Amino acid sequence: MTEQELSVILAAGENRVVEFKKSTTDITKDVYETVCSFSNRDGGDIFLGIKDDGTVLGIDPSSADKIKKNFVTSINNSQKMYPPLYLQPEDILYNGKLLIYICVPIGTQVYRCSGRIYDRNNDSDVDITDTAELVYKLYARKQGSYFVNKVFTGFGLDTLRPDIIERARKMSRIRNNNHPWLTMSDEELLRSSGLILTDTDKGEEGITLAAILLFGKDSTIMAALPQHKTDAIFRVENVDRYDDRDVIITNLFDTFDRLMDFGKKHLNDPFILEGVQAISTRDAILREIFSNSLAHRDYSTGYVAKFVIEKGRMFTENGNIAHGSGVLSLAQFQPYSKNPPIAKVFREVSLADELGSGMRNTYKYTKLYSGGIPEFIEGDVFRTIIPLSAVATEKVGPVIEVDSGIHQENHQENHQESISDKLLDFCIEPKSKKEIATFLGYKDLRNFTIRYLNPLIESGKIRRTVSSNPKDRNQKYIKV
Repeated sequence: MTEQELSVILAAGENRVVEFKKSTTDITKDVYETVCSFSNRDGGDIFLGIKDDGTVLGIDPSSADKIKKNFVTSINNSQKMYPPLYLQPEDILYNGKLLIYICVPIGTQVYRCSGRIYDRNNDSDVDITDTAELVYKLYARKQGSYFVNKVFTGFGLDTLRPDIIERARKMSRIRNNNHPWLTMSDEELLRSSGLILTDTDKGEEGITLAAILLFGKDSTIMAALPQHKTDAIFRVENVDRYDDRDVIITNLFDTFDRLMDFGKKHLNDPFILEGVQAISTRDAILREIFSNSLAHRDYSTGYVAKFVIEKGRMFTENGNIAHGSGVLSLAQFQPYSKNPPIAKVFREVSLADELGSGMRNTYKYTKLYSGGIPEFIEGDVFRTIIPLSAVATEKVGPVIEVDSGIHQENHQENHQESISDKLLDFCIEPKSKKEIATFLGYKDLRNFTIRYLNPLIESGKIRRTVSSNPKDRNQKYIKV
């Protein structure tokens, strides 16, 4: 590592993968806790001879060999670190001061320090030994096991809904007119999808949690996974609470439908052409973010999954078995299947495409829908954030003020008047149609012209400045 590289690290400070330790004359015990947490999470770099605030103190040169020897001895001692690790500390010089650098790779197993399990959270080493949920999630990351493959030997096919299985069978025809599911019995369909497995401890077959989430009766789902819930919230006018809400506790097929209905209810769908074909970019975005949330969320956590529409954005949140941390880059993103059995069924019924395509599609359709760029944030909670233009959340129906009991049936008309007033104020000086639409947050010029511009021209509140030909490209508009 060069001095220049270390300067960049020092400027950034401690984080999820960087730790500074004073340890000028002897190695402190918390160094081993950091080694353990780095091994259990994403690996990282430890620098001895630097204070927490980034001040470089340096290692006492006469103590350097002793520090390195004690470190290597301890991490090879199963009483201190289990399983033992084989790391090699390195000497580095920075502005004439001696430092010790330890590179800790990602471990393939769950590591313990002095019998305790540590995980990394931001710039802290957290003892999670006594937190069963966090320990489970750590083992799941390391072993590649899937919570949704848990087998319920006491639940038979009668605890599932045959109408939902039949619905999946019919939906498979979209993918393939001769799909194998079309001629399978319900049990054969479940077996072919890996939804009936053998409990290795009991040696008995049973349906899996994935089967229950996909096709289970509501009572079955609540018995198997009482924390299962998705909360849909519309929060634009009443930002302290919400304007509308749907708490969804049912199978994943009906959950998907209710989320789609909720999104369609509260988001406008502008006319957009892709080539010569009209498409619903709104529905395309909703399909991608909902299928991703349902197919890849961590169902073991008690974190309530959410879909929230706010002024200027909408987002989803769900528990997640993270394979990294921070904002994902489309160019560097490596997809991981979090719940393969659920993802497989979603692909077979065309609710999802191949792994990783959802992120690319969401980028594509968000740019068409709002002109913005979506964010995908990886962590123990996975977040997808979609920017919205002002037109997206225009109210399209009556609003009821619950506190006063007054029905505002004319809300839409009032909102249109508000947009018209802004348009008139903006056009005190001549402005082009595109300038006006951009100022008000509209991308669909045709719809904007019909809905707002033409009524103002017809009422004499605004006039054209060049000619009466609406197709004139130099056309500008000014307030009368």
